[in-house]
Amino acid sequence: MPERRICSFSGEEIEPGTGMMFVRKDGSILWFKSSKTRKNQLQLKRNSRRVKWTRHYVKGGIQ
Repeated sequence: MPERRICSFSGEEIEPGTGMMFVRKDGSILWFKSSKTRKNQLQLKRNSRRVKWTRHYVKGGIQ
């Protein structure tokens, strides 16, 4: 049984055989479900708790 991975940005499960692994210079590993999630975190530097389509979204806002 393949390992279950969770997207670092959206919090959704990544199906086996899909997704992208990103390794930072400090050695930390980020898993992304799609290029949409990768671009939102790395290029646009968005907070996943402020983006409505993620599972990390906080409705009342974050302090």
